[in-house]
Amino acid sequence: MLMFPTVTIIAALGCGMMAGVFFAFSAMVMPGLRRTDPSVGLAAMRAINLAVVNPAFLGVLLGTAVVGAVAAFGGGPWAWAGAALYALGGIVLTAAFHIPRNSALERLGTPEYWARYLREWVPANHLRALLSLAAAASFTLSALQY
Repeated sequence: MLMFPTVTIIAALGCGMMAGVFFAFSAMVMPGLRRTDPSVGLAAMRAINLAVVNPAFLGVLLGTAVVGAVAAFGGGPWAWAGAALYALGGIVLTAAFHIPRNSALERLGTPEYWARYLREWVPANHLRALLSLAAAASFTLSALQY
């Protein structure tokens, strides 16, 4: 069926896009915010957390999970691996780890919490980037098998 190779490629692209977003935060955005005065970094991250709730970002974040699940049902082990890796890194880690810390940053908003936020949020974001990249690679390997 032509549908599953196409869906698998779309899943690979979505995972790659999200891996890039997470990588950009790990490699540039968070190190840049860390270098600013804590009040500036905190205010900037709060603004980012508000701005990220938009149809484009959420569409790719969540849509990739849906497309990945569809690809898994039509693919072999690599497609299942891709779906699982993205679900874990892109969705579960975001919902269970990053969103609660973003919410706490909004509530607490102190320089002390900002230091803790950076210590906790950034390493977990590295993991999100790696899992999303591994998912993209898995979906790519799956697509090559069609």
